Amino acid sequence: MRGAARVLLWLLAIAALLLGARMLWYSRWMEVPRTTWELSRMPRPTSLPVPVQGIEAARIADTFGAPRGRDRTHQGVDIFAPRGTPVRSATHGVVVSVREGGLGGRQVWVLGPAGERHYYAHLEDWAPHLADRRIVQAGEVLGFVGDSGNAKGTPPHLHYGIYGPQGAYDALPLLRAGAGGAPTR
Repeated sequence: MRGAARVLLWLLAIAALLLGARMLWYSRWMEVPRTTWELSRMPRPTSLPVPVQGIEAARIADTFGAPRGRDRTHQGVDIFAPRGTPVRSATHGVVVSVREGGLGGRQVWVLGPAGERHYYAHLEDWAPHLADRRIVQAGEVLGFVGDSGNAKGTPPHLHYGIYGPQGAYDALPLLRAGAGGAPTR
């Protein structure tokens, strides 16, 4: 009888630990790590909406890989729009950086499906609610079209780039594939 009681106590203790771990995993405190893990397990999107409100994919020129000076190439697509046009997240994700500096000026980095990083640069300003470690939904406003960074004095536009495990790749085919609707996962 003593052996059976001891086994029962161990089983109850293990069940309590598992229940506690499950409650912790689904707690608000673990929301960002849980979402990051879920995003890493998602496949890479096969289509994306244009992240600049009101702009059609057909209006975006293919500038990925174009020379920029003597020592670099363009690592994204430029989406021209009137200053202040809302820039929306192309995917569900976690904001990993809201910062100002470098070539991109005011910029936002979002970790999206398959662990890819989505880069939104040359913003005029950020959305008021935006902050690092914030979970965003596809279509949520991140900021507004501008000309910050090395784009100062050029027509307002969003520089949008996607960075996968091998570095930047051309986002335009995904934007054209998504021209008919919402992002696919």
